[in-house]
Parts: sequence; structure tokens; C-alpha cells
Amino acid sequence: MEKLLIIGGVAAGATAAAKARRLSPNAQITMLEAGPDVSFANCGLPYYIAGDIDSRSKLILQSPESFNEQYQVEVHVNTLVESIDKDKKQVHMSNSQNGQKRTFEYTKLILAQGGRPIQPDVPGAGADHVFSLWTLEDMDKIDYHLKNNNPKTAVVVGGGFIGLEMVEALVKRGLKVHVVEKMQHVMPLMEAETAGFLTRELLAFGVGIHTETAVIKINSNSVELDNGKTLEADMVLLSVGVRPTLQLAKDAGLEMGEAGGLLVNDQLQTSAPDIFAAGDMVEIEHRVNGKKVRIPLAGPANRQGRIAAENALGGNHSYKGSIGTSVVRVFDAVAGSTGLSLQQARAAGIDADAVVVHKEHHTSYYPGAETVSVMLVFDKNTGVVLGGQTAGYKGADKRLDVIATACAGKLTVSDLADVDFAYSPPIGTANDAMNMAAYAAENKMSGYGPSILVSELDAYLETKERLIVLDIRDVFAHQKSKMNGAHHLPLEMLQPNLDRIPKDIAILVYDETGKKGHQAVRTLIGAGCKEVMNISGGHTSLQRHAAAAGFRNINMLPLPIEKKSIGEKVMEETETNKNVSASELKKLVIDVRTPGEFRSGAFPDAVNIPLDDIMTGKGELGENMDREIIVYCATGARSAYAQQVLMSRGFSNVTNGGGISAMMSRY
Repeated sequence: MEKLLIIGGVAAGATAAAKARRLSPNAQITMLEAGPDVSFANCGLPYYIAGDIDSRSKLILQSPESFNEQYQVEVHVNTLVESIDKDKKQVHMSNSQNGQKRTFEYTKLILAQGGRPIQPDVPGAGADHVFSLWTLEDMDKIDYHLKNNNPKTAVVVGGGFIGLEMVEALVKRGLKVHVVEKMQHVMPLMEAETAGFLTRELLAFGVGIHTETAVIKINSNSVELDNGKTLEADMVLLSVGVRPTLQLAKDAGLEMGEAGGLLVNDQLQTSAPDIFAAGDMVEIEHRVNGKKVRIPLAGPANRQGRIAAENALGGNHSYKGSIGTSVVRVFDAVAGSTGLSLQQARAAGIDADAVVVHKEHHTSYYPGAETVSVMLVFDKNTGVVLGGQTAGYKGADKRLDVIATACAGKLTVSDLADVDFAYSPPIGTANDAMNMAAYAAENKMSGYGPSILVSELDAYLETKERLIVLDIRDVFAHQKSKMNGAHHLPLEMLQPNLDRIPKDIAILVYDETGKKGHQAVRTLIGAGCKEVMNISGGHTSLQRHAAAAGFRNINMLPLPIEKKSIGEKVMEETETNKNVSASELKKLVIDVRTPGEFRSGAFPDAVNIPLDDIMTGKGELGENMDREIIVYCATGARSAYAQQVLMSRGFSNVTNGGGISAMMSRY
């Protein structure tokens, strides 16, 4: 009879035990867990502290009793494994509560000990008001401190996944929170502009952000930073990373890998044939570049646990590796990454490039549309998708999963361009953000749509003695925020001014998201300009990169941070039109955009009568059918329709002023 012994529970170990029982009704399965809980939802811990999960019991997935009842698995908690005898196939343990020692025999052994939070060597790190978050016990200590000591301020050390989730949790518990990150920006594994999206969200909720600095001392009610600052802190949360639990494996003589984890083959078999391993303690192959990596994530750990159990019981299931797909929600903002970042791809020797697009997650005319951002990383020579990142308030996870699937299937950007994604106005767009990203990548590869990433701008500018930067957005967007030194030339006015633009000087173009920038680039190239590039992602990407990392050679006028609060209800403004009687004006300028668009900036003395109101006759225009009327909108499309409606109603002197930029330049 097979004696399967599993050391470690939670994700990989508990999954391995359950899978093993389904595979073999007769095997003797025993699980040894060092802690008091065998299977719990450790990814849910921050959300219990935040109050999003209202019951602690929901986090307990299995107990030793339920595991035995459901799977006939013998579970021993509070069990410290002291040594492994590979020759005798024995494991020696002691109970951490009563000191009782015992020896277990096995025919096959699965190691699933995971990792532990790194404890920085900082004075004061062992104080009672300093915490880490890894187990239910850790969670209970934090919750007790919040309820009984009523802290007002907190410092979270580490701006990774758990760190930012705990920032949100503590803000929701009413604390003033600072996050300290040693790297250039929070979420260091993400590109700066993706992290910038999260940075602006954190700032909107009043979180203090301190990057490129470290905590050097923790006091009773403050922390000291290496940049000389002192932050108030009634409690401190340490979240600086996870170290794999390897001492037992090292003592047993098992081989370690180049990435610092336990070495396993594609069967998840260690250097000892009868010992398998899974979860955070192992290093595995990255599916994109084939390098050995450690990816401490719940998804891979669960899948590895299943495969380790299968192979330990005689199976032949190869683990293909991990893509490292991960996503985080910070307040309302969601961002994630998968595969290789551009920096990682180039460091691996791949001739890689990337593009960025920002697009509505569903059709813009259906209520509730939010911008979703996609960065697509690809091999410049083959077009194979290498990875990517997404960000947005809605729809970011869906697009991230598409990129992950493309990485797993080794699809090219051209393959992605031709995918039919689900479309309905409340759900998506006819050309999804993923299609648009693929189109942009194809255009960049072919040279049809040359572009540059915001992360590359500093280095690019250092190579140029002469350069023109064109901001082709409308005048109101330009006034609110811009790249200092940029020439403002709205897209509608580009064609009439082509003769004024030097053809032998490098030209950078940007709009709000990059889409109109591409159109401008094609116009300029067609006019004979020699070197033209669109800033990929436009002003949106510029703002995000500036927020997270800043620029050396660019001075950006930042957009103000819109303050948010927990439980805030955003009220719609009801007063939309100017307090002017349209019927009294001899010359009438009508803005036919929506009230929201009108509030963002309008032509002087214009009256806002939305196109829908003009069509239904709600706008009061008076009896003078011959007076001059000028209608305009964002692009000229809706105003052309309004012109037709008014003329059909008998108004004889109606002019279509076109888009807002054209209006501002013509009149």
C-alpha cells in the first residue's frame, strides 16, 4: 500500500492531499502542518481586516476533522518536522504544543512548506505593535490591535501585493496610512506607468507614498526613514517579501536551484526520486523564456499540488511552468501583469518591444464606460506575445487573462488582432482593447505606426539636439495639463498648418490616449516629415509615469488628484446649461455635446443644448429663423446632424462649426 506523506498544508499541500485521495481510494495519506490551521484562504486575510469579508469562519476551508471525514486524510497540526531520512524513508517530528516526538514512514513524500514573510533587521521590528500577515493567527493579532488599541496611524513597509491590500484595509478601518517602498515605485514588478495608475488611486484616498527609501528604526509611535523623515505610526505592517522554507530540504541533502528555491524537474520531482515538492518553496520554469524562477502565487501552487500528487502515485503529468499572472485591486483600481515585462524580456536577450493603448471597457455611448489600459509586450522579429500589463477600474482582469492565454499558446500579435472577442454595448466594444493593442503592435513592427513608450522618452530626448513636440489635444485638455515646451496644435488644425512644420526635425506627437496621435503621425509622414513618433498611450501614460517614477528631461504639469473617500457617493450635477436665454441672442453658438462634456470646457458664451434636446425640440431657440446659428461638438459629427435638424425646422443660417478645437481656432 502506498504511504503518501505530505509536509505542509494550505494551498499546495491540501490540494495534493485531496487530489491523491481522488486518485487512490486505498492509499494511506498523512499531512503534517507546522501551524494550527491546515487549510485556510490566506489570500482573503486582508479583506477580513478591511471588513469586506464579515465572517472569520469563511476563511477556514478545512479542519483536521473535516479533512479526515471528507478525504480520509490523517492530519496533524502544530507539527514541526525536524528531519527527513531519505534512506529509511522516515520523517521525524515533534509537536510544538506538548513536545511529543514521533516518526512517520512513507513510500512517497511531498514537500509543500511554502514560505514565510521576510523579517527585516530593523531596530524595533519585534515590538508588539509591529505585524506581518501570513496566517490566521497573524490576522487575529492585527484585528485585536485595531479593535482594542484604537490606532490612528499606520505605516506599511513594502508596496507589493499584500502591502497595498493592507493599505486599503487599514484605510477602511479609519487609519491614516503611509506606505514605504524601497524601489522606485509601488508594485515594483510592474512598469512605472501601470504602477502610476495605482499611485494616483492611493493618493486620491489620502495615502502617503514614500519611495526609494527604507525604514531604519521603528519607535513606539513612529518610524524613521533613511531619508531623514519621521512618520507617525501607532502600528506597523511589514510586507517586504516572502522567503521559501528550505532548511528541512537542505538538511535532507536535496538539491537547490539557481533561483534560490528547491529544484524540481517537470514532474515536480526533487533530486530524491521518491520526494516531490510543490508551492512557494520550489523554483519552476517560466513558460515564456524558459528561465528558472520562483513564483509564490496561489494559482500555480494549487496546480503544482495536483500534479505532484498525481506523479507521486505513479502518474506522468508534466508541469509546463508558470506565466506569473498576478492582479491586485487597490480601492477601486485594478492592475495586473503576466508573462514578461519589457525590461525582463530585454534582459533575457529577446529583441522585444511594447505598445500601450487606453480604450473604453465597453462602448462609450453605453452608461458606465471606464477606460481600460493595455500594455502588450512582443518579440519584434516574430510578433510572439511575451507578456503584458493591464489597468483600469473595470475590465482589466479580462484583458489580462487574454494576454496570459496568448503567452501560454505562443500566439502572435497578428493572432490577437484577429480574435473575435465578446461584444455587446454593455459588455465590450466591436474592436476590443486587445484588438487595438494588437493593431498598434502590428503597426509598430511594420513601421507604419512608429511609437515610443513613455519609459523610453528620457533616453530618447538625450539623443536629440533639435526636436518638436506636438500636443494635438483640444485647448481645454492642453490648458489643464501638458508637457512643458510642447506646441499646441489640435488634430483638426494639423492639415491646414503642415507647411509651417519643419520636415527635417524629429517630431514627437501625443494626444490623450495615443489613438489620434497615430492619425497625426500618418499625416505628418505623408507630408514628408522624416522622423515622427507617437507617444504610445499619449497623455494618459505620461501622467501615470510621472506620478510613479518622474522624468529626467520632461517637465509635466500634473493633473490634480481627485480626492476620494470610503463610502463616497458621487452625485451628478444637475445644473448643466449657462443661465442665458438662447432666444435673446442675435448670434447663437450652440454646444450640442452632453452636459458632462460641456462642463469640461466650452467655447466662450456658448449655450449647451445637447443633440438629443435639439432633436426633440426641447431647446428654446426663439422665433427669428434667419439669425446666425453656429453648432459644434467634439469632432463635428453630432453638430452636422444638429445642423440638418435645425435647417429642416426652418432655420436658414446654420453653420456647422465642427469640433471644439476647430471652433476655438476659427472664431
